[in-house]
Amino acid sequence: MRFLGRSLLAIFLFALTAGLLAWAAQITLSAVQERAARDAGGPPAAERVLAVNVVRAAEEAAAPLLTTFGEIRARRALEIRAPVGGRIVELAAGFEEGGRVAEGQVLVRIDPEQAEADLAVARADLAGAEAELREARRGLDLSQAELAGAEAQRDLQASSLARQRDLANRGVGSDAQVETAELALSSADQTILTRRGAVDQAQARIDSAELAIERARIAVSLAERDLDDRILTAAFDGQLGDVSVLMGGLVSPNEMLGTLIDPDALEVAFRLSAAQHARLLDGSGDLTGAPVRVVLDVEGLEIEAGGTVTREAASVGTGQTGRLVFATLDTARGLRPGDFVRVEVEEPTLADAIRLPARALSSRDTVLVLGSDDRLVETPVTLLRRQGDDVLVTGDIAGQEVVAERTPALGSGIKVSPLRPQAALDATEPSVVTLAPERRARLRAIVEASGRIPAAVKTRMLDQLEAETVPAALIDRIEARTSG
Repeated sequence: MRFLGRSLLAIFLFALTAGLLAWAAQITLSAVQERAARDAGGPPAAERVLAVNVVRAAEEAAAPLLTTFGEIRARRALEIRAPVGGRIVELAAGFEEGGRVAEGQVLVRIDPEQAEADLAVARADLAGAEAELREARRGLDLSQAELAGAEAQRDLQASSLARQRDLANRGVGSDAQVETAELALSSADQTILTRRGAVDQAQARIDSAELAIERARIAVSLAERDLDDRILTAAFDGQLGDVSVLMGGLVSPNEMLGTLIDPDALEVAFRLSAAQHARLLDGSGDLTGAPVRVVLDVEGLEIEAGGTVTREAASVGTGQTGRLVFATLDTARGLRPGDFVRVEVEEPTLADAIRLPARALSSRDTVLVLGSDDRLVETPVTLLRRQGDDVLVTGDIAGQEVVAERTPALGSGIKVSPLRPQAALDATEPSVVTLAPERRARLRAIVEASGRIPAAVKTRMLDQLEAETVPAALIDRIEARTSG
């Protein structure tokens, strides 16, 4: 019985082992057949060729544009302040916010009654001082005449004394007569001294009167200036702002009444980095006077103005960096102080620069050049400037074709199919559009209904919309702002 059980177990194990060996043999045979079928070979895989846009690198003398943002400021601005206090009795017809005034026009008149009274008193004091001077001069003439009479009297007394002494020496006169003559001469000398004192007093009176006249004239001048200060006039042709006074209002000394701005004398202030500022200097370290272009975007219309860099701030400023530069504007039509504008500064010309699309340059400052057999070669270049969607570079790529747009799939050694500009030209959007009457009317209504567009700018936009062809950029901006 035991023998039979062991025999059955042995048969089961043998069958199991045989089955496992057969399964392993089948797996091995399948793998060998699959490998053989794979190695037997089909057609070789074709190399992948990518289509790329290429541009030809050409050296040129390029003047880079440095783009930044700045603020319009007034070159001629005057604060209108009240020199004296008082009540406003007259205001110019155009003395209001935004009012235009002419040079020499009376802007404000402060009540002059008290100033006129002070001037009348000062003139009266001057007249009194002049009368005192005339009286002092007459007194001097009288004192000088009295002095002359006293000197003549003394001469007579001296002659009388000499005669009495002569008579006394000849025994005709007496000593008493001589003494009387001597006393009379002494009295005449004393009178002369008194008269000279009177002359000196008269001269001092004249000097005092002349000083009084000078003080009176100064008082008259101050009173006249005080009266003139009550009339404020425009120093130049301009426009008023920050007006804060009404007819009949009381003002205090040095109170600000408004600001007079010359709208035709404007400048733009913009900040540059130290590196950008260094590119605008000449060999001596002074600004080169680079031309600038100022652009203000107003409801789809760009207001432009040209100018020249003139100066820079003397210091950087607390908490600031870079350099603050100023440019004087040649024409400032449509611009106002405080406008935030885009500033484009023309840098000195770069010789032998190559202009490429910005997407052609990698982060390592390399470009892909089309080599032999249309395979790409990675070539290093030197980045000079970034100009919006373009870059200015220099390197040993002049005359070669460069990939215009790099992608992660492109690299050195990859075969490509170049698409040159002549073969890749697509239909571009027209720069001007002929409008249908309904669309033209709708655009006109949008512009006319806008309250944020200045009157002059609105007139120019409406004139453009009335033309037979209208700039597409103007239409797009108006519709985009309306939909936004």
